[in-house]
Amino acid sequence: MENLIEGLQTEMNRVREIIKEYESLPGGAGLLASGFMKGSIKSAERAISSGDTVEMLRSYKALQEYEL
Repeated sequence: MENLIEGLQTEMNRVREIIKEYESLPGGAGLLASGFMKGSIKSAERAISSGDTVEMLRSYKALQEYEL
């Protein structure tokens, strides 16, 4: 069973892979969505570095919502 930080790191890595797919869309069609995803990853990183459990939970939920 993963702890919250491990779960967040797993989700961040999963979303990083999704970002690659969105950024490869022709004509920059996925750049806006990838920007939102990058923002969510940054929020998760800040939550981890500050130790803010509530924000980590929010970030985890937000990252889970991204899909291809």
